[in-house]
Amino acid sequence: MSDDQVLTGPGTQTRRALLAGAGAVGASVLLTACGGDDSGDGTTAPTSGGPGATAGDAEGGDREGSSSLATTSDIPVGGGQVYAAQGVVITQPEPGQFKGFDPICTHQGCPVSNVDGGTINCTCHNSKFSITDGSVKQGPATKPLAAKPLKVQGDQISLA
Repeated sequence: MSDDQVLTGPGTQTRRALLAGAGAVGASVLLTACGGDDSGDGTTAPTSGGPGATAGDAEGGDREGSSSLATTSDIPVGGGQVYAAQGVVITQPEPGQFKGFDPICTHQGCPVSNVDGGTINCTCHNSKFSITDGSVKQGPATKPLAAKPLKVQGDQISLA
């Protein structure tokens, strides 16, 4: 008899049963994180840099140099960059025109992964959004990405 088959008394579980239970718990956590309704209202999705974000000081003014997310040269014309930790996607649809969007897909709350081919792309379920206005270019998402106001001072881009 192997160690997996030896029972020491009533109510005792085998290692195999314990491992299977732990696997089931892990799978349920994963499914809960990936699942969700298709409402896409974004009320539970993170939309900011969270604690420690430096968008401004207590009086509402900007701290010089501390709130810059990118420089204008970091954002390609006709493309963009995802700044997930700061809670924003920055695009440049036309030269000198910078747009900000929420980086959370409106389909099931996955973070968007990249900006390529003129769209903001979520690789979880292949939704694509316009770099100009955040509108849906390809589903399954049905709602646009929320706009985020940006401030461009010189060559520095920050959240407004």
